Amino acid sequence: MAYEKTFVMIKPDAFERGIVEEIFKRIKDTGLSIVKEKEIFVTREQAERLYAAHRNNKYFEPLVEYIMSGKVKVMQIEGENAINIIRSLIGPTNPEEAPAGTIRGDYKLKSQNGKVIKNTIHGSDSVESAKRELLIFFE
Repeated sequence: MAYEKTFVMIKPDAFERGIVEEIFKRIKDTGLSIVKEKEIFVTREQAERLYAAHRNNKYFEPLVEYIMSGKVKVMQIEGENAINIIRSLIGPTNPEEAPAGTIRGDYKLKSQNGKVIKNTIHGSDSVESAKRELLIFFE
Protein backbone atom coordinates (compact mmCIF):
# COMPACT_ATOMS: atom_id res chain seq x y z
CA MET A 1 0.00 0.00 0.00
CA ALA A 2 1.09 3.53 -0.70
CA TYR A 3 0.81 6.71 1.31
CA GLU A 4 -1.53 8.94 -0.71
CA LYS A 5 -3.10 12.39 -0.72
CA THR A 6 -6.66 12.71 -1.89
CA PHE A 7 -9.29 15.40 -2.33
CA VAL A 8 -12.82 15.26 -0.91
CA MET A 9 -15.66 17.74 -1.27
CA ILE A 10 -18.93 17.64 0.65
CA LYS A 11 -21.37 19.26 -1.76
CA PRO A 12 -24.14 21.90 -1.40
CA ASP A 13 -27.01 19.44 -1.04
CA ALA A 14 -25.40 18.06 2.15
CA PHE A 15 -25.38 21.59 3.60
CA GLU A 16 -29.00 22.12 2.50
CA ARG A 17 -30.04 18.91 4.27
CA GLY A 18 -27.96 19.47 7.42
CA ILE A 19 -25.91 16.26 7.07
CA VAL A 20 -22.39 17.70 6.74
CA GLU A 21 -21.31 16.81 10.28
CA GLU A 22 -22.60 13.23 9.93
CA ILE A 23 -20.61 12.81 6.71
CA PHE A 24 -17.52 14.50 8.18
CA LYS A 25 -17.62 12.12 11.17
CA ARG A 26 -17.70 9.12 8.85
CA ILE A 27 -14.61 10.45 7.06
CA LYS A 28 -12.81 11.05 10.38
CA ASP A 29 -13.71 7.52 11.50
CA THR A 30 -11.62 6.05 8.65
CA GLY A 31 -8.47 6.88 10.62
CA LEU A 32 -7.03 8.85 7.70
CA SER A 33 -5.57 12.30 8.41
CA ILE A 34 -7.60 15.35 7.43
CA VAL A 35 -4.65 17.63 6.74
CA LYS A 36 -6.53 20.65 5.37
CA GLU A 37 -10.19 21.59 5.40
CA LYS A 38 -12.27 24.64 4.73
CA GLU A 39 -15.83 25.65 3.93
CA ILE A 40 -16.07 27.79 0.81
CA PHE A 41 -18.29 28.93 -2.01
CA VAL A 42 -16.89 27.53 -5.27
CA THR A 43 -16.12 30.13 -7.94
CA ARG A 44 -17.04 29.62 -11.59
CA GLU A 45 -13.34 29.28 -12.44
CA GLN A 46 -12.87 26.54 -9.82
CA ALA A 47 -16.05 24.75 -10.92
CA GLU A 48 -15.05 24.80 -14.58
CA ARG A 49 -11.58 23.48 -13.72
CA LEU A 50 -13.05 20.75 -11.52
CA TYR A 51 -15.46 19.57 -14.22
CA ALA A 52 -13.20 20.27 -17.24
CA ALA A 53 -13.46 16.65 -18.42
CA HIS A 54 -17.23 17.14 -18.87
CA ARG A 55 -17.00 20.47 -20.74
CA ASN A 56 -18.47 19.06 -23.99
CA ASN A 57 -21.40 17.30 -22.31
CA LYS A 58 -24.86 18.80 -22.02
CA TYR A 59 -24.77 18.31 -18.25
CA PHE A 60 -21.60 20.43 -17.83
CA GLU A 61 -23.43 23.68 -17.10
CA PRO A 62 -25.89 22.09 -14.63
CA LEU A 63 -22.90 20.56 -12.79
CA VAL A 64 -21.14 23.92 -12.63
CA GLU A 65 -24.31 25.70 -11.48
CA TYR A 66 -25.00 23.07 -8.83
CA ILE A 67 -21.51 23.13 -7.29
CA MET A 68 -21.68 26.95 -7.11
CA SER A 69 -25.21 26.92 -5.60
CA GLY A 70 -24.13 26.82 -1.97
CA LYS A 71 -21.37 26.21 0.50
CA VAL A 72 -19.08 23.18 0.18
CA LYS A 73 -16.49 21.63 2.48
CA VAL A 74 -13.19 20.79 0.76
CA MET A 75 -10.55 18.58 2.35
CA GLN A 76 -7.08 17.22 1.75
CA ILE A 77 -6.93 13.76 3.26
CA GLU A 78 -3.81 11.64 3.60
CA GLY A 79 -2.86 8.14 4.61
CA GLU A 80 -2.11 4.63 3.45
CA ASN A 81 -4.38 3.72 0.52
CA ALA A 82 -6.36 6.93 1.10
CA ILE A 83 -7.95 7.10 -2.36
CA ASN A 84 -9.36 3.58 -2.24
CA ILE A 85 -10.53 3.94 1.37
CA ILE A 86 -12.37 7.18 0.61
CA ARG A 87 -13.85 5.87 -2.65
CA SER A 88 -15.14 2.77 -0.83
CA LEU A 89 -16.68 4.96 1.89
CA ILE A 90 -18.32 7.26 -0.66
CA GLY A 91 -19.72 4.62 -3.02
CA PRO A 92 -20.36 4.70 -6.79
CA THR A 93 -20.87 8.05 -8.55
CA ASN A 94 -24.50 7.20 -9.30
CA PRO A 95 -26.22 7.19 -5.89
CA GLU A 96 -28.91 4.86 -7.25
CA GLU A 97 -26.19 2.20 -7.62
CA ALA A 98 -24.58 2.93 -4.24
CA PRO A 99 -25.11 0.26 -1.59
CA ALA A 100 -26.33 0.96 1.93
CA GLY A 101 -23.43 1.74 4.21
CA THR A 102 -21.78 4.09 1.71
CA ILE A 103 -22.29 7.84 1.98
CA ARG A 104 -24.01 8.07 -1.40
CA GLY A 105 -26.10 5.00 -0.65
CA ASP A 106 -27.26 6.28 2.72
CA TYR A 107 -27.88 9.91 1.69
CA LYS A 108 -28.95 9.55 -1.94
CA LEU A 109 -31.32 11.86 -3.74
CA LYS A 110 -33.32 10.90 -6.80
CA SER A 111 -31.77 11.71 -10.18
CA GLN A 112 -33.24 14.36 -12.48
CA ASN A 113 -34.27 13.08 -15.93
CA GLY A 114 -31.94 10.11 -15.58
CA LYS A 115 -28.89 12.33 -14.88
CA VAL A 116 -27.32 12.45 -11.45
CA ILE A 117 -26.41 16.02 -10.61
CA LYS A 118 -26.60 16.00 -6.81
CA ASN A 119 -24.57 13.13 -5.35
CA THR A 120 -23.68 14.75 -2.01
CA ILE A 121 -19.92 14.13 -2.00
CA HIS A 122 -16.91 13.93 -4.31
CA GLY A 123 -13.66 12.05 -3.85
CA SER A 124 -10.72 11.86 -6.25
CA ASP A 125 -10.59 8.66 -8.29
CA SER A 126 -6.81 8.52 -8.83
CA VAL A 127 -3.50 9.99 -7.69
CA GLU A 128 -3.47 12.20 -10.79
CA SER A 129 -7.02 13.48 -10.18
CA ALA A 130 -6.19 14.15 -6.54
CA LYS A 131 -3.17 16.27 -7.48
CA ARG A 132 -5.21 18.26 -10.01
CA GLU A 133 -8.19 18.77 -7.70
CA LEU A 134 -6.09 19.69 -4.67
CA LEU A 135 -4.40 22.41 -6.73
CA ILE A 136 -7.78 23.89 -7.64
CA PHE A 137 -8.82 24.35 -4.01
CA PHE A 138 -5.56 24.48 -2.04
CA GLU A 139 -3.16 26.38 -4.36
